[in-house]
This record gives sequence, structure tokens and C-alpha cells, in this order.
Amino acid sequence: MTLSRALIPDLGRLRSFESAARHGSVTQAGRELNLTQSTVSRQIRELEAQLGVPLFERVRQRVVLSEAGRKFLPDARKLLEQGEAVMLRAMAGSKASLLRLATLPTFGARWLIPHLPGFLRAHPEIALDIASRSAPFDLEEQGFDAAIHYGQPVWANAACRYICQEVIVPVASPALIEGRSLRKPEDLAKLPLLHLATRPKAWADWFRLADVETTASFQGHRFDQFTMMIQAAGAGLGMALLPLYLIGQELNAGHLRVVIDVPLPTENSYHFVMPNGKLDHPAANQLYSWIVAQVVRT
Repeated sequence: MTLSRALIPDLGRLRSFESAARHGSVTQAGRELNLTQSTVSRQIRELEAQLGVPLFERVRQRVVLSEAGRKFLPDARKLLEQGEAVMLRAMAGSKASLLRLATLPTFGARWLIPHLPGFLRAHPEIALDIASRSAPFDLEEQGFDAAIHYGQPVWANAACRYICQEVIVPVASPALIEGRSLRKPEDLAKLPLLHLATRPKAWADWFRLADVETTASFQGHRFDQFTMMIQAAGAGLGMALLPLYLIGQELNAGHLRVVIDVPLPTENSYHFVMPNGKLDHPAANQLYSWIVAQVVRT
């Protein structure tokens, strides 16, 4: 595809526009950018000429965004952020193969990062750029090479490769269960339950698996991230259904205990997602193979 030079944004003009919009003053923008007032004004006029719309209205000694300016400002900021990110990625990957990975927040913090030293020792030529994402997005548009996804193997314009299924077990802090007789699954219905907002039926499924009828399946505190639910369980706020691989440290330290060993396989799985245009990305494929090998070992 051939790009029209008339449509390529000039970052200097965008910076002058964004700064003047933020300060409501061309003079202040010049001070911030270390430019003269006349230079900032000229760059804004050039941007307006390029766009064919006025971006500001001059009110006394201030500049006020026009309607077109208000609509354009978020996009201008996004372009500036993307430009900076491109430069930083190029600098980070100048002497290495850069891999941009999106991962689920708790999976990244609790499993992936603690294991990464082994991967980087085996692949010192790879530099990682990791960001947290909780839901599918356009990998190509945001410049990612791969993503870790929990759910069904469905992602637009991308291929999903199976990593593993998830199994959750009921855990609690020793303080919560001390002195209680918790020998049968039905005993757990007497304790406060903790819920993950994205999996509201987890306890109902667990009690159904254990052949327990109870009205308590949906009662209790709710959290939108595993990280907070792990902390809540450790603080004694209630029982939580959690994957063992996320709470290895807490189990080893005795901060959490498996109350009744009745594991529940969840209906979804973890997948390694790669955009269709990058299926042959060497570093991404190496990371996928390594993750699968680690999962098999554990």
C-alpha cells in the first residue's frame, strides 16, 4: 500500500496542538516544548491546513478548542503515544529480538513472570515487552506478537494454540478453618464464600460436582481479579475456588490450605494467541513451546 504524504501526521505539529489544547495557551505550549510562540502557532496553522478544519477558536488571550479540535484531540494523543511506543520498542529491540506479549494480569504476575528467568537464560537474544490485558482485542492494531487468553479458542484475526485446562480447588486461610470440622463438601456451605465476578457460577458448579444441594452457592463477596481474591482468602474473608498454579507460594508458606481436595475442571482453557500475520514469529513460537513444557512439568 502506498501512503499519501499529505495524510501522514507530523508529530511536531501534533505535539504543539496537544500542548496548546491542554494549557489553553500557545505561549504556555511554547514554554513547555521549548519553542517560540510563533513556531507553535505556525505548526498549529499547518496542522489545520492539513486537516482542512479549524482546531481552535481564539478567545482574548487564550485558545479554546473548536468542535473539530475536541473530536481530534483524543486521536492526536493516541498518535503521540503510539509514536513514543514505537521508538521505545525500537530502542529496546535494537540488539535483540523484541517480543510484545499481552497476558492476563494474574497469570502474568503469579505464574509467567516467576518462571521467565529460565526462558530468558535459554534465549538471551529475546527482549520482552509485556502488558496486561483481560479481554480480547485487535493484536495487529495494538502491535502485539502474541497474547495469553483464558476462554474458548476464539479470537478474531488470530490463531489460538492450546496451553492447558484449568482446575480449581477450594482453599482458605488456616485462621478461617481452625477448629472447624470440614470433612465433607457440604460442610463448606457453612462458611463465607468468595466469588470471581467473571465466573459467578463456580461455587454452584463445585457443589453440583460434589453432589451437594445448598442455597449458599451465590452468597458472599465478589472480586474482579484473581489477585484480589487470593489476598481476600489469605486475609480470612472466606473460602475461594482457585487454581493451584496461582497459589503455590501461599500453599508452601502455609498462608492458604486446600480444605477439601475435590478439584473442579473449568469449562474454558488457556490459549496462546498469535495474529494471523505473525504465525511464523520465531520468538513467539519459542515462548509458546517453553510455556507448554513448563506446564507439563508442573
